[in-house]
Amino acid sequence: MLNHADPLTREVARGYAGGGFLMDNGDGLEWYSSKRRALVPLGDALHIPRSLGKHLSRFTVRLNTDFPGVLAGCMAREETWISPELAGIYLHLNKTGLMHSFETWQGGKLAGGVLGLALGGAFVGESMFHALTHGSKVALVRLSQHLGRREFTLLDAQLQNPHLKRFGTYEISPAEYAGKLRLALSRDAHLAPLEE
Repeated sequence: MLNHADPLTREVARGYAGGGFLMDNGDGLEWYSSKRRALVPLGDALHIPRSLGKHLSRFTVRLNTDFPGVLAGCMAREETWISPELAGIYLHLNKTGLMHSFETWQGGKLAGGVLGLALGGAFVGESMFHALTHGSKVALVRLSQHLGRREFTLLDAQLQNPHLKRFGTYEISPAEYAGKLRLALSRDAHLAPLEE
């Protein structure tokens, strides 16, 4: 896995492959895990709220066309664990191909997006934002659909929240997560090409 990557990218990849995720708690970066891991259903298994369905066609989807813009949007949220140090790491990981932005656009404007790491058949979501109404929700739906088509088996949201729960996101134990992650890491899945 990432045998030819630089030491930082390899270190982060190993940490996520081991079930951890990076956060800044205000005192610096630390590795975290959760007692219950939140997973987003893939493809047709995802629940699309009826109120959102009519908005799906209003946005186009892009991959990695404005990673800095999505990162800035995620950092501008009222609550964020993305410190300037972590943002610098994310930018580096995007350049090395480990981290990605899955974006929605409308009328030439970045409408929203999801940041995450792709490892084998696992996509670990880190944060999401919207600049236009429904921008982040449509990004999540389109990401789930795209991952299903690209033979990914895991869309990890890390922590459950009421927003994610509306899409059918469910929680599993650390042991269950470890098994699903191990299976996902064994797959040779790729985000690109993007099919709309």
